[in-house]
Amino acid sequence: MRFTRTFTAAVAAITVATSAIAGDAIMVKDAYARSATKTAKTGAAFMNVMNHGAEDDRLVDVKSDVAARVELHTHKENAEGVMQMLHVKEGFAIPAGEMHSLARGGDHVMFMGLKEPFEQGEMIPMILVFERAGEIEIEVPVDLERKPQAGAHGGHKN
Repeated sequence: MRFTRTFTAAVAAITVATSAIAGDAIMVKDAYARSATKTAKTGAAFMNVMNHGAEDDRLVDVKSDVAARVELHTHKENAEGVMQMLHVKEGFAIPAGEMHSLARGGDHVMFMGLKEPFEQGEMIPMILVFERAGEIEIEVPVDLERKPQAGAHGGHKN
């Protein structure tokens, strides 16, 4: 029984983590979620959001039932040199023909008040809300073992 659940979760993770497409414009790739520990009350999700459309778009909100609150966040250094996480109310611009990375240490989806701990291999249902593309439903695999990529940072990339 456990093997079947693990195998099913692995197949789903590979399928969903590969990409999610909204019409012809928005594609989400390499998405994963994590929390720092099994008892953590917060978690985060990371992904690459590509805009293959002819018009700029903006990721303005994210929804999920796995936490009391879900927000778009970024890291910013304050005047004392301390990194802080901040809610980005205006969301993240996704220019036409470009990609925006939500990555550890940069822009990300923040889950606050987790209702249950994130378990390796589980799928987290989320709705990404875009100004133009509208709502995109995705499932993001929990990957508690993934290490940060060398040189990874949030922000806009070509």
